[in-house]
Amino acid sequence: MQDVTQVAGFGAGHRNDEGATQRLKFAADTGFHRELRRRVEALFRERGIRERDCPRMYFKTAVVLAAFALSYGLLVFAVRTWWQALPLAVLLGLTIAEIGFNIQHDGGHKAYSSRPWVNKLMAMTLDLVGGSSYMWRWKHVVFHHMYVNVVGHDTDIDLGIFGRLSPQQPRRGVYRWQQWYLWPLYGLMAIKWHFYDDYRDFITGRMGVNRFPRPRGWELVLFVGGKLVFLVLAFGIPLLFHPLWVVLLFYVITVGVLGVALSVVFQLAHAVEEARFPAPQPGTTRMQEPWAVHQVEATVDFARGNRLVSWLVGGLNFQIEHHLFPTICHANYQTISNVVEDTCREYGVPYKANLNFHAAVASHYRWLKHMGAAGVAG
Repeated sequence: MQDVTQVAGFGAGHRNDEGATQRLKFAADTGFHRELRRRVEALFRERGIRERDCPRMYFKTAVVLAAFALSYGLLVFAVRTWWQALPLAVLLGLTIAEIGFNIQHDGGHKAYSSRPWVNKLMAMTLDLVGGSSYMWRWKHVVFHHMYVNVVGHDTDIDLGIFGRLSPQQPRRGVYRWQQWYLWPLYGLMAIKWHFYDDYRDFITGRMGVNRFPRPRGWELVLFVGGKLVFLVLAFGIPLLFHPLWVVLLFYVITVGVLGVALSVVFQLAHAVEEARFPAPQPGTTRMQEPWAVHQVEATVDFARGNRLVSWLVGGLNFQIEHHLFPTICHANYQTISNVVEDTCREYGVPYKANLNFHAAVASHYRWLKHMGAAGVAG
């Protein structure tokens, strides 16, 4: 069986020692993953390309952070009318999403730089905008990437009582309309993240069926400090210049845009018709496929030929490449995509992609409808 903490690029520092009894076992690599890594490494050597520390990534970071600072500054300090504030709130929500898709995501995956302190600094941009880089590392980098689309282990596909994304999840009558009502509810996900999710996980020390070590020492200082900085930026400073109801209203608008953007981009890669939702073999903790094959089967690319979409979503439209090579900077995903697709074809691993963004949205809609339909059991 494969040690997925190593093949996924996590290393010993990411081992879930407190939740080891819940760790799933993947089948041994048949040669696909080993050959794929060899070919991608050879491509970087032949072209003289850096896996990390890409100059265009540093430039992109400057652009995104400048857009965030400008939209925040204008919204808080300059505008005086609602028609000025509304587009700035939407822009601010989108720039925060850009921080998430691009800067903190690569930093959290150690894909931004070969220097650990640079990765840590970039990952901490999430703390600046209301999340916790420590909690996100466990929830996303470890559990989601290790067990993508496995119910109970990958909490990114758990909408609680609000919806059903996987055949293994229970169905409720109200889900027959989830293809309609979930889209606006996605806008509430960021609010839930800001004021509930991180605190719940901190208190319980558990994400789904997996336990994780609560932050201690400097990590605890950063967790608490990050939450305080966010509260000051989101409410403390704005309340010095605007009434409470105005601050609350435009907070909801901003994070509503943020929540929809984050949720939809994630769903287009994993909660679509083309993705699989594998489960352990009955009565065991063993998965049928090797880890790398599991990643490809549970993941779908979209809009691979659209450079604007790739820039905006931080390369997450190349989600298969990201799941197979999470420690490579997203600026390189398109470069390696042909090698990944060709290797998948050669080894009989199904490589799936929706042609464009609209096709991916339509596939997600149809999957929601299918999962909410009566008679579709787990």
